[in-house]
Amino acid sequence: MSCSDPIADMLTCIRNASKAGLPAAEMGHSRLKAEIARIMKKEGYVADVAESDADGKKRLRVVLKYDYNEKPIIQQLRRVSRPGLRRYVGAGEIPRVRGGLGTAVLSTSRGLMTDREARAARVGGEVLCQIW
Repeated sequence: MSCSDPIADMLTCIRNASKAGLPAAEMGHSRLKAEIARIMKKEGYVADVAESDADGKKRLRVVLKYDYNEKPIIQQLRRVSRPGLRRYVGAGEIPRVRGGLGTAVLSTSRGLMTDREARAARVGGEVLCQIW
């Protein structure tokens, strides 16, 4: 089955695993998905990211984080720019997610970066997703 939006599938897989209380979410690997997962780990939304090679197919495993009440750290994952409607912003128009409490992931000419990094570097790009 072909997938028209692999990033949305990744976010849905993580969202479903966290709502179900699973320790980790596993999905097909791509460089873009691995980079988004790396940003999520750096920002403290997930515990660990690991790549594996099972049966000749690369897989991406995202270990989820929960608070002391067993509630998921990730409250919401939202896909912003999608194949049917791309969303590009300039350096001065980068959105603040939940007043700065969340994170937006942008695809810029300098690679993937968070909204704070893009503002500091004064570069715009495509807003891929928002996490809070």
